[in-house]
Amino acid sequence: MQNTYRKYVWKDGKTLEYGKRTLVMGILNVTPDSFSDGGLWNSPEKALRHALQMVEDGADIIDVGAESSRPGFVTMPAEEEMERLRPYLELLMKELPVPVSVDTFKSKTADMAAELGVHILNDIWGLQYAEEERGAMAHVASKHELPVIVMHNQSSKEYDKDVIASMQDFFRESIKIAQEAGMEKENIILDPGIGFGKTPEANLTVQRRLEELISLDGALYPMLLAASRKSFIGAALGLPVEERMEATGAACVLGIVKGAGMVRVHDVKPIARMCRMTDAILGAE
Repeated sequence: MQNTYRKYVWKDGKTLEYGKRTLVMGILNVTPDSFSDGGLWNSPEKALRHALQMVEDGADIIDVGAESSRPGFVTMPAEEEMERLRPYLELLMKELPVPVSVDTFKSKTADMAAELGVHILNDIWGLQYAEEERGAMAHVASKHELPVIVMHNQSSKEYDKDVIASMQDFFRESIKIAQEAGMEKENIILDPGIGFGKTPEANLTVQRRLEELISLDGALYPMLLAASRKSFIGAALGLPVEERMEATGAACVLGIVKGAGMVRVHDVKPIARMCRMTDAILGAE
């Protein structure tokens, strides 16, 4: 069980405690082309209803994304992403009782979202998006004093050394960038990037050795595990996207045992229950 504790407090009065129990992040894709649920929540009102249902089902955080990161996706300009995202965030920030994160790797989009009041930035390039100036996302996070989910990613699936060692080096660089931008270390949350820059076999290895990533150079970091419906499940079990809930739950339960304190999922109700039961077992005397 993870033993890192963080209490996040935001200007609007919302709070979040990491480390007391497993936190569940509900996925809200407002994209027309997400690999799993693209186009289902294609208006702010539909998105809000779904988000409120996820909160009722056990979501502690709602993660909003306006650009698909499915395999082979083509990056959209920040202006287009902001235009798509703005009406959703304007409504969600007024109506949701839980913190909201925004899933973007573009600093302009992140800055707009922060101005609208989002609580967490979720960056699939781990502060290292090559198309932007070094530190651009970290400076946005520092300016707004927001936590950032720093995800491991790379363009290829090839590694010239042990995958965990490579990921540790990546996170060291992300942490260095964050520190250069003035970010507090407490505002860094690591994400192993299941399904990104890794073969199915490598994803399984990362899941199995997750505890090696939580402690880095003697410091403990919060960790988000985002394995929901990912293709490595399909590769292992031969299941289509819509039939991967139970396997996602298995990945989440093992991740909690290995030290992840937060999971990002589509199927909130059943997996929140799995998390609660895992917490109960691990916390039992």
